[in-house]
Amino acid sequence: MKIGVLIKQVVGSESSLKIDLSQKWIEENPTDFTVNESDSYALEEALQIVERSDDEGEVVVISMGPSGRTPKLIREALAKGGHRAIHIQEELPYETDPFIVANILYEALKDESFDLILSGLQSDDLGAGQTGVILGELLGMSTATLAMAIEVNSGKLRVKRELEAGWFQWITLPLPACITIQSGLNTLRYPSLKGIMGAKKKEIKAISKSELNVSATSMQELSSLYLQKAEKRTEMIEGSTDQIVEKLVEIFKE
Repeated sequence: MKIGVLIKQVVGSESSLKIDLSQKWIEENPTDFTVNESDSYALEEALQIVERSDDEGEVVVISMGPSGRTPKLIREALAKGGHRAIHIQEELPYETDPFIVANILYEALKDESFDLILSGLQSDDLGAGQTGVILGELLGMSTATLAMAIEVNSGKLRVKRELEAGWFQWITLPLPACITIQSGLNTLRYPSLKGIMGAKKKEIKAISKSELNVSATSMQELSSLYLQKAEKRTEMIEGSTDQIVEKLVEIFKE
């Protein structure tokens, strides 16, 4: 089975943020970037699917981002067991519309003929949760979201989806398919020393975003970013007990 895994770099949770002069992105230096959490679980699931099939398969790591920091993320994924990688090189300003991102990925991947594409449910930075589903539709694949378990059997997938209020749903999908993964699906592995050394020799195919023939029109635009400001305000509530209770209920509702 040939499996593609989409991974993205996001700002680490311990990094401080500062908006750049354009008001549309952050100042990246000095900022620590890490693998998007749910993408890590998608990679692990792909590796386990191949291992359960007696290693008869290929895991291709796919990432879009700047040439300066993205290869490090890709090498880490290859060190965990990915077989090769595709790097779509993108420099500032980065594309934030998931429809355009999915179309870029489509142009880069349409000739790969993947049996399965896995991605995280959503990115920890923009959090749109749309790219994986749109890509699956563009490639003519079955799609499912919020996957908590995946079983592969006789050319079909059985997927356990997380619903609201603690409910789950099992669905059966034909291959090829594109699935978005929920965090916690599996137990993540660490790269071994052998894996780290072997990753240096694995292929990373670089494709410039400008080389891809993307004709789609943007559906949404990020107008500006701002940092949330914490403000302290004290309001004294006066009146009778009934009046105070009524006012508190109104405040809590709002």
